[in-house]
Amino acid sequence: MLNTPMDIFKLLNKSNCRDCNEKTCLAFAAAVHQGRKNLSDCPHIPSETLAQYGTNIQTGRSYEESMQQMIDQLKAKLPQVDFETAAQRIQGHYAPPWLTLKIFGKDFRVDRSGNISTDIHVNPWVVVPFLQHIFQSTGASVSGQWVTFRELEGGKPRLALYEQRFQKELKRLADNFTDLFEDLIHIFNGTQLDHAPAQLNQADISLVLHPFPKIPILISYWKPEDDMASDITIFFDKMVHEQLDTESLYGLLAGLLQMFDRLAKRHG
Repeated sequence: MLNTPMDIFKLLNKSNCRDCNEKTCLAFAAAVHQGRKNLSDCPHIPSETLAQYGTNIQTGRSYEESMQQMIDQLKAKLPQVDFETAAQRIQGHYAPPWLTLKIFGKDFRVDRSGNISTDIHVNPWVVVPFLQHIFQSTGASVSGQWVTFRELEGGKPRLALYEQRFQKELKRLADNFTDLFEDLIHIFNGTQLDHAPAQLNQADISLVLHPFPKIPILISYWKPEDDMASDITIFFDKMVHEQLDTESLYGLLAGLLQMFDRLAKRHG
């Protein structure tokens, strides 16, 4: 039984081809889950997949309801967690009843009942990776070595989707909103690097953000010049797989893009 849009999304080729008349594969998955589309409306679904799942789809929930269901399932696991040990693993702080983590430098707290208290907006795209981070982090330290999404464990199968739905969109924001990086520094506690890693020494801007203390992200941007188009590359700490699985990391990136987009439109 496919109970959530993400269950359906995992069956798709993630090419965003629009042959189903939806803008993205994720939008198609949501439409199938809501009963507006049939799984067979994707011409790239293998026949054996249709035979197995075509009639086993739980519909009726909105995408927001499905996200909330996922959050509720994660919260139900919190009583099994040793909050004091978890705080040490994720570089957080535990003062009963709250486990607190700095997200973009702002306190984000949760108790064993799943109650959340925060100084920032409670976005489901942040809540899910935050809870997954509590469960998944091994306590490994940040290595200081930067790698691309392609080099991450599980990165290659999601690379096309990542490039299309995150890297390309972030470049579009950077091209159209000249103050974007300055805003990221001031609002999201970013740090501009004066001396970037060797492979980035030609970048016009190299900016480090800390969504979570142990999950830094390095954004490097090359401005358009003469006949050269702009370019952008995002790097992750080599040990990020010790903190969060790649699918949850992608969810976090999608949430960040939403926040950056709102920021750019508000201050554009």
